[in-house]
Amino acid sequence: MVAKSLPRLALTLGEPAGIGPDVVLHSAWHEARAQIVVIGDPDMLQDRAQRLGRNLDLAEYHPDAGIEPHQPGQLCYLRQPLAAPVELGKPSVRNADSVLASIERAVQGCLSGEFAAMVTAPVNKAVIAAAGHAFKGHTEYIAALCGSPAPVMMLANDFARVALVTTHLPLQQVPGQITRKRLRRVLHTVAADMRAKFSIDEPCLLVCGINPHAGEQGLLGNEEHEVVIPVINELKAEGLNLVGPVPADTAFTPASLAPVDAVVCMYHDQGLPVLKSHGFGNTVNVTLGLSIIRTSVDHGTAFDLAGTGKADAGSLLAAIDYAVDLANCK
Repeated sequence: MVAKSLPRLALTLGEPAGIGPDVVLHSAWHEARAQIVVIGDPDMLQDRAQRLGRNLDLAEYHPDAGIEPHQPGQLCYLRQPLAAPVELGKPSVRNADSVLASIERAVQGCLSGEFAAMVTAPVNKAVIAAAGHAFKGHTEYIAALCGSPAPVMMLANDFARVALVTTHLPLQQVPGQITRKRLRRVLHTVAADMRAKFSIDEPCLLVCGINPHAGEQGLLGNEEHEVVIPVINELKAEGLNLVGPVPADTAFTPASLAPVDAVVCMYHDQGLPVLKSHGFGNTVNVTLGLSIIRTSVDHGTAFDLAGTGKADAGSLLAAIDYAVDLANCK
């Protein structure tokens, strides 16, 4: 994908006691093919920069001003104050509302066209829930704000794109959650976004089986015959280009991946360990099924690394680049 214009991106800091601010600050010294607007508390950013030994130039964001390219060493900020001082590695429930407000402001800006895309640093679900919010995760929260009831999580790097039918579930609950309706919806969503957001006119999707050896004709499970194969046949008849069900242990071989644009895995650890083994630190989380573009890092808050200078900003830099590419494809 080739950049065609200079988009304006919203970048949220995530949990302030974690490494979100660290990786955002590290990213400020890199080139970017966009104007980046960081939504957060500038005083906290300046304090973290000093802890990391960075001389940061902060510039306040003015929505009515023209789109200016990112300047290395500078951060353009949209003020979202915190309620409590930040203690590194020790999140405060008092700051949960500010974290959510930053996400909401980014979504509103994307829906209105003020921002071409949003990029998110990691949050801590437990802290937000402890503050009294019904919060299942970043993806679900953003989807609700967008009025999109059925988002799909996809992670991508130079090795492959992997979309998930189910995400953060105990393994014993996975088979019961993979219904024909759910699988049909996920496959439609992935194919539609491959066309709309990736400019792939006729996407080819590889669909993994649920069981070892894709059930081996019922010997190792009936879910393929009862759910997966009927849905694949139905959607093929509608014109979708689908391959499968393919056993997960061969789905990621070069021969299997060569003709496909994305792999659809049935559960979290079926696909993501393979993907991250080929690019942990530069893998990007992309939310499909939204009316906006949202990318994110592939890691968590890493409280033990906050303020140490040891956090790797590779995934955030990749997420920014991915957001720019998607914005220019749309």
